[in-house]
Amino acid sequence: MTSRYIAIDWGSTNLRAWLYQDGACIDSRKSTSGVTRLGGRSPEAVFSEVVAGWRETPTPVLMAGMVGSNAGWKIAPYLPCPARFATFSEQMTAVAEQAWIIPGLCVQRDDNQNVMRGEETQLLGARSLHPAPLYIMPGTHCKWVQTDEQAVLDFRTVLTGELHHLLLQHSLIGTGLPEQQASPEAFNAGLEHGVHGGDLLPQLFEVRAAHVLGKLPREQVSDFLSGLLIGSEAATMTRRFACSTGQPVTIVANPALSARYQAALSLLGFSSQVVDGDSAFQAGIRSIANAVAN
Repeated sequence: MTSRYIAIDWGSTNLRAWLYQDGACIDSRKSTSGVTRLGGRSPEAVFSEVVAGWRETPTPVLMAGMVGSNAGWKIAPYLPCPARFATFSEQMTAVAEQAWIIPGLCVQRDDNQNVMRGEETQLLGARSLHPAPLYIMPGTHCKWVQTDEQAVLDFRTVLTGELHHLLLQHSLIGTGLPEQQASPEAFNAGLEHGVHGGDLLPQLFEVRAAHVLGKLPREQVSDFLSGLLIGSEAATMTRRFACSTGQPVTIVANPALSARYQAALSLLGFSSQVVDGDSAFQAGIRSIANAVAN
């Protein structure tokens, strides 16, 4: 691949693109035309608009995310885990001249059925920036990923972000609440309950009861619920992956979300290191571009 290339992170609701020249980002663009928000246009039309002016000379394009799903431009087949990092650049799907989609990853076992798209590219970059045996990739659907030096071994998905939204907006927990306010104290209290309170399901109604009974300020329910869910998630998943407190966990996310997961891990006795999600994605794309060039 040439020293000039385009990287695109194309998700369900948004699209971000970066133009690289000699290893440096020289331009970037954002769009709300995710694969579920094309507004009647084809993926090809959106693609042409996003890269307009960037491909006056032949310029390879690497894309990752939901653009490779059955709702996207073209299905990019999943790589089954264990999946060697080296294979990410060997099994890409062509969609246009010098334009490819990076494959997602899947797990297919009786005890675990899972898929990811886009996070695999972040993971590749995070591995080069802050290697670890376990990665946490928070978001609407949080990924917990187990690796070794050569491959992605296993991963699980936790719907923490989506569950927080659903409970607050569409359940009895959030009914009649005023506008929510940030409260580190409420988050930390929820975190303690999530980490040490046992099974999550019985605790969820207690969130409703606590603010009805005046034990939890009604404008702080969101942060308390966030702490409860993240604390329960961290306690459950560190047990599932049999984590050692002597090995740091790498969190791949923006600073605000990373801080919440760091607090949960600290409460459980784990150390952690943070990689910004965009930085990880761009490092992952760069790694694939270099592999293709060689």
